[in-house]
Amino acid sequence: MKSTAAVLIETGRPLELVELEVPKLQPGQVLINVKYSGVCRTQVFECRGYRGEDRFLPHCLGHEGTGEVVETGSNVTKVTVGDNVVLSWMKGSGADVPGTVYTSNGVEINAGAITTFMNYSVLSENRLTRIEKDVPLEESALIGCAVPTGIGVLRNSVQVKGGDSVVVYGVGGIGQCVVQGAKIIGCSEIIAVDVDSYKLNLAKKMGATHAINALEEEPVSRVNDIVPGGADYAIEATGKPTVMEQAIRSVRNRGGSVVVIGNSKHGERLSIDPGELNMGKRIIGTWGGDNDPDKDFPIYLEMLRSGKLDLKPLISKVYELDKVNDAIDELESGEVIRPLIRTSNGAV
Repeated sequence: MKSTAAVLIETGRPLELVELEVPKLQPGQVLINVKYSGVCRTQVFECRGYRGEDRFLPHCLGHEGTGEVVETGSNVTKVTVGDNVVLSWMKGSGADVPGTVYTSNGVEINAGAITTFMNYSVLSENRLTRIEKDVPLEESALIGCAVPTGIGVLRNSVQVKGGDSVVVYGVGGIGQCVVQGAKIIGCSEIIAVDVDSYKLNLAKKMGATHAINALEEEPVSRVNDIVPGGADYAIEATGKPTVMEQAIRSVRNRGGSVVVIGNSKHGERLSIDPGELNMGKRIIGTWGGDNDPDKDFPIYLEMLRSGKLDLKPLISKVYELDKVNDAIDELESGEVIRPLIRTSNGAV
């Protein structure tokens, strides 16, 4: 079997569509007909070389999506042929199998335990979560990364409760999920901060009680106007160290917590005033919302099914696989919030 994939040959260059030979499945692996793939800023960083040296070139990309099970390797018990599944970089139960090596005209093409910028992909069993047939594949593609990161950071990383105040720095795809998660939890103040008026307006539709354009207002002062003394929680989703510093200054003394989600470019450093920590503030990292996919993903899928979670407004544009470079460019420029690639067309 062959698969068409968008492959990173060299950082700083556009992805190339390459026809790959799909290898025989190893124990614990599953062959997926990928239907939709989300595009995350992680892929922007990989393509542009913002993460530093890439030791695995050439390689496939993509770490969230949905698809259908085509074939299972031996010892796979979590899914069966015909199942619809969420594809995620987050590890659940099942076999944990190392990455796959494809070939194209005799050249080896590397891939991780999950790659989704392709129409057929070999995945490790533990990167799959079965979903019911009545759950839409487009929106549920975001259950692979954006949703569990954004909502999981509230539920798992810091256990936000109803009545708490939350300020979200950066309301792209993940930040919008943070906003919706805060609304679902019942937070009292949900403050969105960004420099893009479209994203801020969308955040208000998604549940933000206040929106701050950081190009027009000093965000820390404005947060303190809304929540005197500072917010209970600040979620940083831009990856910019200067914004991380603002987030730290936006939370209250004696218990205010900042969670850093955003990825910074290789070599960037965060500088903070130690006095902020002396005041009892906390800075917390998160591993994609610290989810257990077997426990948490069904909760997010039920939120989607019930209508509590509305992901359609985040998917402002669906691209065909041959337009993957447009999706990456437009995500980086801010033209789209969470690009979605329709990967099932063009199978060979």
